Amino acid sequence: MNSNLFEIEDLRASGDGTEILKGLNLTVNEGELHVIMGPNGSGKTTLASTLMASPSYVVSKGRVRLRGEDVTDWPTDVRAKAGIFLAFQYPEEISGVSVIQFLRQAMSARKGTEVSALEVRFSLMEWMDRLGMDPSFAQRHLNQGFSGGEKKRNEILQMALLEPEVAILDETDSGLDIDALNVVARGIEEVRKQKPTIGIVLVTHYQRILDLLSVDKVHIMIDGRIVETGGPELSQVLEAEGYGKWKI
Repeated sequence: MNSNLFEIEDLRASGDGTEILKGLNLTVNEGELHVIMGPNGSGKTTLASTLMASPSYVVSKGRVRLRGEDVTDWPTDVRAKAGIFLAFQYPEEISGVSVIQFLRQAMSARKGTEVSALEVRFSLMEWMDRLGMDPSFAQRHLNQGFSGGEKKRNEILQMALLEPEVAILDETDSGLDIDALNVVARGIEEVRKQKPTIGIVLVTHYQRILDLLSVDKVHIMIDGRIVETGGPELSQVLEAEGYGKWKI
């Protein structure tokens, strides 16, 4: 697989009047899993939010393309329908809306047609079993009272059912114990098996999840730019040596 699925070209974006992304470039081909690592304040979460058209950030230059189509000016809901998915670092609670209700609405929007409750329930139960989630989870209000691990597994559950073209996972591994980390990593790989063309951009601080995934490229992000790209071994260099040699 080598067709360009998702392209970020010379992207510059600001938040509260301060430029955070300073000419970032990244190309993800079909079926690839890219990892972005960088110190605090390097712009990783800004990048994830900007790719989903967060109103907190203003793009001043550059292009974002999905399968060659310019989506830079598209609002969040249109990007989601087109197949761009964001797993949040801190998923929000939505009182009064159950997991299954939320997923039915989201799946219907993604497919452009009404999805039956039976279809949602069937897929939901299958994936909850894969992710080690209690079936009663489907009736709980979205993220309300969820543990950190439950919230992160719920994000992977959403990714599985929505079958996006591109998934941006913003620190999905943060705050997880080793058991939850294994479940989340296994879930990511299961989604890749189900949809082999999916492109994934995983933002993380930690090398440990990379040991559980089949990673294609690791990027180092410093001060709003990607300053080096390599294979999975690059994360091991970071683990041993830190970011010192890349900081200006």
